[in-house]
Amino acid sequence: MAENTEKPSSRGGNRSPSDESDEPHPLCSEALTLTSFVAGSGALDRLVDTARDYAGAAASGNTLAAYAADWAHFARWCRTKSVDPLPPSPEMIGLYLADLASGSGLSPALSASTIDRRLSGLAWTYTQRGFSLDRRDRHIDTVLKGIKRKHGRPPVQKAALMAEDIRAMVGALPCDLRGLRDRAILLLGYAGGLRRSEIVGLDLHKDDTLDSGGWVEIMEKGALLTLNAKTGWREVEVGRGASTQTCPVHALEQWLHFAKIDFGAVFVRTSRDGKRAVETRLNDRHVARLVKRTVLAAGLRPDMTEAELLALFSGHSLRAGLASSAEVAEGHIQKHLGHASAEMTRRYQRHRDRFCINLTKAAGL
Repeated sequence: MAENTEKPSSRGGNRSPSDESDEPHPLCSEALTLTSFVAGSGALDRLVDTARDYAGAAASGNTLAAYAADWAHFARWCRTKSVDPLPPSPEMIGLYLADLASGSGLSPALSASTIDRRLSGLAWTYTQRGFSLDRRDRHIDTVLKGIKRKHGRPPVQKAALMAEDIRAMVGALPCDLRGLRDRAILLLGYAGGLRRSEIVGLDLHKDDTLDSGGWVEIMEKGALLTLNAKTGWREVEVGRGASTQTCPVHALEQWLHFAKIDFGAVFVRTSRDGKRAVETRLNDRHVARLVKRTVLAAGLRPDMTEAELLALFSGHSLRAGLASSAEVAEGHIQKHLGHASAEMTRRYQRHRDRFCINLTKAAGL
């Protein structure tokens, strides 16, 4: 596959705020401003800029982009109804949610989970602009409950990639520099149970780059990953495998050696001829594309069509695969994935532990 599919782009996907509306991002406008009687002080103005930068780091780039797109869509909807989105009106927001659920014009009806997330984006944006949105207001709460009751569906989960799948996918990669890199991404992402952003955010050392999401320490028994994850800093131990063909640490060492990476981002683009590494860090969407591409190349699930396969697997399949296939106590998997609760870990385990406890027999039937 041509390397030009790895061109850098915004982490928020194609729905950037500039594509949706000319509305400024909340963090760059109303939020974090000085009152009029102290405005104009150079030192305080600089502190406002610093505070605004910290506020911008309170959520991931993907989350901020999604919230900005949610707000732009709502603001545009309000303009078509000749109403102002500010201050928040629970009645109008209730009507907006109903419109999203029923669909109007060329816009398809949205799922209950998407609508719930849209509402979270609006609540967050109102907070940044100094307003409070009460989600428990009857005009919002009762409409949302009705939408979930009438249109709610079980969550759609991506399929987990098991060990035999990963072995087949790795075997389908080319034996060149690009193949070495993608092999390390698949194996490290799988063995580490990593998110896409955690994989591509790795640096070789601590504080190598400003956009670092963590760093790697390669040791005799494995690799220690220190990650700045969604739930805060955590360490992930990735042990060496039984075979060099599927060992994630060996794959990482091979990539670093032949790519001649001794500083900065671990996973970077390669030149068009695939013979040398360049300094540009990979975008996290490369991981999703890589999983889909290698699933097809490995011939997994031959009974399914290409479209079905592409819809079934994603970058998240690596993380779910580790949780579903590792034969260890649940607590170890929970710690490895950085989950706050065992319930969240069970959602990733894709039915592995079904019927281990049979309460029917235990009750005497």
